[in-house]
Amino acid sequence: MNAAPDLSRLAAAVGDARRIQMLALLMEGRALTAKELALGAGIEPATATAHLRRLLDDGLLAVASQGRHKYFRFASDQVAQLVETMMRVAPRVREAPAAARTDDPMRRARYCYDHLAGSLGTGLLALLLKRQWLQDDPAATLRQLELTPRGTRALAALGIDVEAARARRRQFACRCLDWSERRDHLGGSLGAALAEHAAAERWIERRKHSRAVSVTPQGEQAFAQLGLRLPDS
Repeated sequence: MNAAPDLSRLAAAVGDARRIQMLALLMEGRALTAKELALGAGIEPATATAHLRRLLDDGLLAVASQGRHKYFRFASDQVAQLVETMMRVAPRVREAPAAARTDDPMRRARYCYDHLAGSLGTGLLALLLKRQWLQDDPAATLRQLELTPRGTRALAALGIDVEAARARRRQFACRCLDWSERRDHLGGSLGAALAEHAAAERWIERRKHSRAVSVTPQGEQAFAQLGLRLPDS
């Protein structure tokens, strides 16, 4: 007999303010050390160790050793999706005036785990749909997308390995509701492949110790050629 999912244990694991802060830090997409997670969560390393052990025991995190350091990351893509969903439904903290919010790097462009979010991410998905490179999958019950033949050719011309993205053991392409924009950006392995390509081509640069990314002059030109109007930086 299959055991029922222990939702109460999961709720207790993510319900602690320090543990959920650690999980939010990992949405940057990089593996982090216990010290980095402790600093980011505002707690002592010894306290962080106990919280990390709980997250490991409950299957939310995985750890890998390299030299003297241990690096923590999400145990699966599903954990990243869970954290992003909580970001979308969580009550809003008091926000700065609208004039200040328009200059927020996190709102302009950031990583949502391993794919692009913010105004840049939502703009990219809108462009892919407008150009009919992507379309909603009529056979899917979830928010899945399918790549059209036109899109396959176009992405291949850009240098994106579509078949490698399809071979990954996860959703290929799906809508992911952006918590700051309240519009969809592109998730799944195709979204990750686009983000990897943008980084490899130096269209974007990750800001230090942040999920926010900056669009380089080279990236501005490349996105403009695609027909994407970028948010002001």
